[in-house]
Amino acid sequence: MKMTARVSKLVRQTLLAAPIALAPAASSVVLQSLGMEALSAGSVFAQEGEKQKPKYKTKKSYSLRQPVFKDFAKVQEKTDANDWPGALEVLNDIRKKSEKYTSFEKANLWNYYGWVYYSLENYPEALRYYGKVIAEEQLSDALKIGTLYTMAQLMFVQEDYRGAIEKLKQWMEIQPIVGADAFVLLAQGYYQLNDMNNALTNINTAVERFESKGKVPKENWYTLQRAVYFEKGDNKKVIEILHKLLRHYPKPTYWKQLSGMYGAEGQEKNQLHSLEVVYLMGELGKEKELLNLAYLFMGEDVPYKAARIIEKGMKAGIIEETSKNLEVLATAWRLAQNVKKSIPEMEKAAQKSDKGDLYARLAGIYLDNDQNEKALEAGAKAYKRKGIKRPDQLQIVLGMANANLGKYKTAIKEFEKAAKDKRSRKFARQWIEFAKGELKRKQSLGI
Repeated sequence: MKMTARVSKLVRQTLLAAPIALAPAASSVVLQSLGMEALSAGSVFAQEGEKQKPKYKTKKSYSLRQPVFKDFAKVQEKTDANDWPGALEVLNDIRKKSEKYTSFEKANLWNYYGWVYYSLENYPEALRYYGKVIAEEQLSDALKIGTLYTMAQLMFVQEDYRGAIEKLKQWMEIQPIVGADAFVLLAQGYYQLNDMNNALTNINTAVERFESKGKVPKENWYTLQRAVYFEKGDNKKVIEILHKLLRHYPKPTYWKQLSGMYGAEGQEKNQLHSLEVVYLMGELGKEKELLNLAYLFMGEDVPYKAARIIEKGMKAGIIEETSKNLEVLATAWRLAQNVKKSIPEMEKAAQKSDKGDLYARLAGIYLDNDQNEKALEAGAKAYKRKGIKRPDQLQIVLGMANANLGKYKTAIKEFEKAAKDKRSRKFARQWIEFAKGELKRKQSLGI
């Protein structure tokens, strides 16, 4: 079934995990002709143990006359051989004398037409003939019940969700045993019509019936239920259902979705732990996913793990060695107090950048590690490339590097530039006083 454009990506992946299983009512004809009650399409629900008082009883039983039975036997031979075009030819021949058929016999004729057209994947014609079945006055329980259910499913295939819901409701009115699957199918129809309230009512009915008996609902029931709650914006319920999915149907995709929902709820630690599980399972194979996990680790003050994830991702060719990504890696190593690894990564990041800001930051790292000459070199490159976000901070770094090298006059000039920015004025003036004092002391000593 095609999904409508409004269905979100999260939902699109799991809404209808299992295909709709059609059960053409035509297969019941021979059993009926022998006086046996055929299994209807809905009878599969009996195995769920859903017991209800019968809502519908046939007042009169009908049967096929011997000549008519022989006619249908010819069709059955073709269908048993999967010769659907041949079956259609036989049906067309039979139809020529159908004026003498009873209403019940016509109903079975139309039923065969519906089955054959369905098998030929001509669903509009199949629906038309199944509609003719329902229109006949003489109809057995099994034929009416099976036909209504089959029509509902075919309408789902045709994306006629309103029609499918209508037929399914008619089926539920006369089906003696209605199981949870029917409520799921109804919920799917309402979901496609964006009627989330009715969708929720029906999917909850199905799930609760199973859970109340200690049984585990099918996976696609949970995913539909989760999808409805997601559309209604109930993130807490989505998280609750994802926990059930992980308990009964553990998959990496559900861990990913759980991480995303925790993120939407602002539960960063739970978001991190859920995504880390996926990483440890080896199921994070995209750059964005790995970087997201690294950012989460950095946000929770675990920079070492962040650095290791990015480093491993780059070696595997998953994370591209862009200026931005290298900068994040350098920052992670620096926060992890591993300057030896931080500096080379920041150098590569700065070289790849077309602006001078990373060189300005690199100058600060060099200064912190007493590499004053390199700090001055990085600062010069930063000025040359331009695009520095905080020139005043770079000027402070260059001033301090010059002061550490005993170049007080040059240091004072840099501090004076920085003092023009009010954000660095106080700090710059303190350094100016210090540099002037050291310069005066140096001159007095004749150095």
